[in-house]
Amino acid sequence: MSLISVEEALSRILAGIPGPVESKRVPLSACAGRTLAEDVVALRDQPPFPASAMDGYALRSADSPQAPSTLTVIGTSAAGHRFHGTVGAGQAVRIFTGAPVPEGADAVILQEDAQAHGDRVTITEAPRPQRHIRPAGLDFKAGEALLHVGRRLDARHIALAAAMGHGALNVRRRPRAALLATGDELVRPGEEAGPDQITASSLPATALMVEKAGGEPIDLGIAHDTLESLEERIQAALDAQADILVTLGGASVGEHDLVQKALARQGMSLGFWRVALKPGKPLMHGRLGSTLLLGLPGNPVSSLVCSVLFLIPAIRALCGDPQAGADPTETALLGTDLPANGDRQDYMRASLSGQEIETETGRLTISVATPHARQDSSMLGILERSDALLVRPPQAPATAAGSPCRIVRLGRFC
Repeated sequence: MSLISVEEALSRILAGIPGPVESKRVPLSACAGRTLAEDVVALRDQPPFPASAMDGYALRSADSPQAPSTLTVIGTSAAGHRFHGTVGAGQAVRIFTGAPVPEGADAVILQEDAQAHGDRVTITEAPRPQRHIRPAGLDFKAGEALLHVGRRLDARHIALAAAMGHGALNVRRRPRAALLATGDELVRPGEEAGPDQITASSLPATALMVEKAGGEPIDLGIAHDTLESLEERIQAALDAQADILVTLGGASVGEHDLVQKALARQGMSLGFWRVALKPGKPLMHGRLGSTLLLGLPGNPVSSLVCSVLFLIPAIRALCGDPQAGADPTETALLGTDLPANGDRQDYMRASLSGQEIETETGRLTISVATPHARQDSSMLGILERSDALLVRPPQAPATAAGSPCRIVRLGRFC
């Protein structure tokens, strides 16, 4: 099977997702990171009444065409405690920020522009109609759809939904991603490693990325290099009704790479397993019944790159995100000369700095991406010091420092 492009691989993965997972109604307090399954419509105006924007006095502007003028204070309107009467000629109401403006009043004078003495107040600045009054529905009106299906909710959206009158929202459940590391050489983080073993660092890292993308990671642990061990863990993923089974390592075709064989024995339909990608060529995609399969490389940097490019978009698609397959790259400037690239699209670990450039509208700071000198896909220390992946297309020519380039910011995903 020949290598396919990164773009084609992502297209095939997303095309194999039949639709978003089912939805459920969730209390607003539990909606952070969830994805809306329907539009959210305002149940009330905001503000629901004309409200004072300042502390001062509510009055009729026609009563004080010139300053100074003296009015009779007939009551108080505070937030949560409105004045229930009507402001008549020659009258005013003491009012506080956020309080309902009483009937009859059409302006608010700041308390700094008024002098109180008993039940009388002298206005030292002539009022203007509607000054310092927030009209009803200034922010939004009942019936407006302000949050739309596919939106992933953060604190801003939850605050808006609460203001719209909602205590619960219809959201997608978190897609279940079963994570299975493979290999006799691996031990769990914190466990004592033998002389020929290493820690399965990709397992907790991938789980965190799944969770950040809106999914629910299911830790299946580490499978030994036997078909029996692999098949036992694969069945555990199916029993857990995983939407995605993600294997870490063992997806190639070496004598000890048994993942494909074990999945085939369980009935896997293989989509592809090699991508023109560096790092991350031995990426596997397929289906096992209704479960999507992604076989990520064992090298930790390779698995992270593949998670950014393929796993996270798949989870977002299962959440119903219409932008799941959107291009994650942005423009930067190259910080060093680079030689010509080979046949695979390269994602180089890079550090970012800022450089000011002159534009027609003034000075602009643009990111400068400088790749690290060593790019070995097993080196997590370099990954930790990286801010972005510098993307080099297949057959990219030698490129000079200062040239435009494309980057993927790691902070968005990791």
